[in-house]
Amino acid sequence: MTPTQISLVQDSFAKVVPIADQAAEIFYGRLFEIAPQVKPLFKGDMAKQRRALMGTLAVVVNGLSNLPSMLPAASALAKKHVGYGVEASHYPIVGSALLWTLEKGLGEAWTSEVASAWTEAYGTLSGFMIGEAHGKRAAE
Repeated sequence: MTPTQISLVQDSFAKVVPIADQAAEIFYGRLFEIAPQVKPLFKGDMAKQRRALMGTLAVVVNGLSNLPSMLPAASALAKKHVGYGVEASHYPIVGSALLWTLEKGLGEAWTSEVASAWTEAYGTLSGFMIGEAHGKRAAE
């Protein structure tokens, strides 16, 4: 990712933070709408899950400036998700729900440049996580 893309992701996420709870609700609503088959993977308290999602996103977004330092945690998270039943095919679905949520939440601040930066960020991280959890061939 370029420094400009990193800045766009970080600056736009800062606008989401004040509406984090609402954004997480929108995200999971969209995810379960477009992929109802993943809903059974979420067995716990959804309020806790929404907080965890936003906390993880905050760590990832802040870590984009030093991606290598964040990769061990991303690897561990990817492997942990396998235990929950997450498959490589779920990552694009999650990405779609995330980008849709950001577009809705950011409104006019969701520009083509911001969309491109988020797409690059998600693609980079999800590709790495798929490779770590499911093997390099699954990430291709």
